[in-house]
Amino acid sequence: MTEFERIYEQYFREVYAFVLSLSRDEKLAEEITQETFFKALKGMDGFKGQCKMSVWLCQIAKNTYFTHHSREKRHATEELQDLPGDIVIEKLMEQKEEAFRVHKALHTLADPYKEVFTLRIFGELSFREISELFGKTESWGRVTYYRAKQKLQDVLKEDGR
Repeated sequence: MTEFERIYEQYFREVYAFVLSLSRDEKLAEEITQETFFKALKGMDGFKGQCKMSVWLCQIAKNTYFTHHSREKRHATEELQDLPGDIVIEKLMEQKEEAFRVHKALHTLADPYKEVFTLRIFGELSFREISELFGKTESWGRVTYYRAKQKLQDVLKEDGR
């Protein structure tokens, strides 16, 4: 049995229980635990013995879990789609008359909604670039854009009556 196999045997249950307490999902806990040991194997040179092996492994597990969690959150945010009945602003922009209507509605929005929407649609900036401009997180950029889009849709629906 290699040294790493001994470590795996000794600490698997402890790391798994720790991840399970974070995730409350057995399948995810097992997946994160496996990934934790894979990262630990690759980074074994980074373990200097300044803390217990279990603490080091749980720290890797915690970071792995939170990275997975934020990736899932970001993916869910990207999948926000227009609800049935929503006005699809991007389609309206393709028609000159409708584009003017959208610009007029956009003019009524307060900042930062107006600016974020404008940077995203007309400036074709990524959410990362927008967030850097405002000194905020990428998630803030995504949420602000989504809210701006919702506000625009509300204004356009009222205007269309």
